[in-house]
Amino acid sequence: MPISPARTAAFDILLRIDQQNAYVSELLHSSRMEALSPADRALTTELAMGVLRWRSRLDEKLAAASGRPPTKIDAEVLTALRLGVYQLQFLSRIPAHAAVNESVELVKRAHKRSAAAFANAVLRKIGVAEIEPPSDLIQWTASTLAREFAHPEWLVQRWVQAYGVDRTYSICRHDQCIPNTAIRLDSAEDERELAGEGGVELAPGALLAAARIVVSGEITRTRAFQEGRVFIQDEASQLVAALVGRGSRLLDCCAAPGGKTAALAARNPTAEIIAAELHPHRADLLRRRVRAANVQVIQADALNLPAAGGFDRVLADVPCSGTGTLARNPEIKWRLKPEDLVDLHEKQVAILRAALRQLAPGGRAVYSTCSLERAENEAVIEEVLQGEHEYELLDCREQLERLRSSGELVWDDLELLLRGQFLRTIPGLQPCDGFFAGVIERR
Repeated sequence: MPISPARTAAFDILLRIDQQNAYVSELLHSSRMEALSPADRALTTELAMGVLRWRSRLDEKLAAASGRPPTKIDAEVLTALRLGVYQLQFLSRIPAHAAVNESVELVKRAHKRSAAAFANAVLRKIGVAEIEPPSDLIQWTASTLAREFAHPEWLVQRWVQAYGVDRTYSICRHDQCIPNTAIRLDSAEDERELAGEGGVELAPGALLAAARIVVSGEITRTRAFQEGRVFIQDEASQLVAALVGRGSRLLDCCAAPGGKTAALAARNPTAEIIAAELHPHRADLLRRRVRAANVQVIQADALNLPAAGGFDRVLADVPCSGTGTLARNPEIKWRLKPEDLVDLHEKQVAILRAALRQLAPGGRAVYSTCSLERAENEAVIEEVLQGEHEYELLDCREQLERLRSSGELVWDDLELLLRGQFLRTIPGLQPCDGFFAGVIERR
């Protein structure tokens, strides 16, 4: 029996994520996906993202039906079973026989023919009794939130302690939904072009005047996107770039993939902008995506930049856990471990210290992450500034008020964007990813 291209692609993507620590967002935009029809691309995305979002609930079903914990099932067989269970439990429009039979064929394709009968029996035992959606009658705790919304309990426990149960509920619920696709526009002409091309329909952004939400159409196939005039960029990410402000000499010290760099260039068209990236392949990607003439891309370590310093503005958007982006990157929640946060904290402290050394007197640095973890956010800034008299932490409220008075920020309730002196967006509380930012000035 032939296997559909969408199921084959989703199986290969999930197996690479499991075995090679690949990232779903990169694989879903790879050249292989270009060969699929629009319908098959959509189904591949649905299957891969759905399995990753609901993995622990799928494994719970599999363990009950098979009598085996997932760790005792070969990776190829487990991946095919997860795909089958997801279709049976979440995709009512897919016939049960197709979900079961093609999952069994995937087991055979992976050269695990001896496990085909086992896979068939398990999936038929599970059947199409749907996983029930989380009930409003549940007494929410870290444990119940983790189970119902398919998150690691240790991570949810951290959020409950940091944000309370209600906001943690909003985060977990948001993570299980398909997020908006937001773009940043630099001109009304580009918006008119998009409206007349390929059925792209846009709606106003929730946070920023320059943002638009893609309602329908494939933005990546438009000429404006392919020419680098329109960027896919979450609104919270756009807001972080806006916080950097204006200057004559700017540094983006962890720049790839380039959305914030491009935003800095649009805001500062006559400034000298240095965009640094450690990894050569990501630096090449940065050069292709950011085509502004005033941006110089260098392949360099943020801890030892060859730049001369004396920058008016520095952006340190550091590598982080990405826990604020789990709706887009659900594989992170199954890969991340508590000890990873300790390692990340140490690297982030080192990068921020190096970034501050690049500031001219009176210059400002924005430290940012897409993490919800205090260890990567407030704790990093506190450690770096402890005992320092040369640098001052500014209140982000003033920067947000400035953006609102200029008409760039359209979100009304500033309190929901702030946590103490810091910018803090929370998935589910705002319709965007979870970002953190702090602004530091050199005296």
